[in-house]
Amino acid sequence: MPALLPPPRTGAAPLLDPEHLTRVEDGERLHALLWRPGPGWRMVSSAVLGGGIGERAWVLNAQVAHGYRRTDPARHLAGLARAAGARGPGVGLMTAADVSTHGRARDGGAEAVATAGVSVRGWASAPQECARAAAPQECATGAAPPECTTGAAPPGTVNIVVALPVALSDAALVNAVMTATEAKVQALLDAGLDCSGTPTDAVCVAARTPRDGADVHAFAGPRSQWGARLARAVHRAVRAALPAVAHP
Repeated sequence: MPALLPPPRTGAAPLLDPEHLTRVEDGERLHALLWRPGPGWRMVSSAVLGGGIGERAWVLNAQVAHGYRRTDPARHLAGLARAAGARGPGVGLMTAADVSTHGRARDGGAEAVATAGVSVRGWASAPQECARAAAPQECATGAAPPECTTGAAPPGTVNIVVALPVALSDAALVNAVMTATEAKVQALLDAGLDCSGTPTDAVCVAARTPRDGADVHAFAGPRSQWGARLARAVHRAVRAALPAVAHP
């Protein structure tokens, strides 16, 4: 007799459910998204705070003012997280885009939240003169640097946070970042934007900490089980984040 599988849980509580925070900084009202899953998570990120691979307990995606000029972004983000009550090691991302306008998507247990500012955008492979125009410090913060232009630049950063309910190997975590980036580019192109991203895009992928006896997935490419789900979730989240900022 064939085994009967339980129906999928369509009403399950989301893994990735960030709080919406607001603050006033330098006379400007700014927003942030804070996800606090607690212990039991390993994350890989390109973020200025908590980047690399390691155990992390929270993720903060903070809006900063246009023309951000602080030279201590990691300290700034850590202070914002502490003020919001986050404890332990975490990941901090920045953007000049309004994070209150964000996209969310779920696919087979994979979940993604994206914020998108694409006014400063282009292709990853740019002319050498153009690449030198972006200040390295500003690129590291996630605020929008001038690229091939002079004067103040408009907001331009795509930040992606992904949560998976399974454990991944180190290599699979890196693979997941690649897959999320590919899905982001696909979403941008599907939206009719002539770019592969912005100079300051950042990504964070969270997976469960491996436990004794539990499976650890070795792959997260777009044709693996969890990579495919991640890609679809990221694609839909980025597309959902784009409408308010992508069209003139």
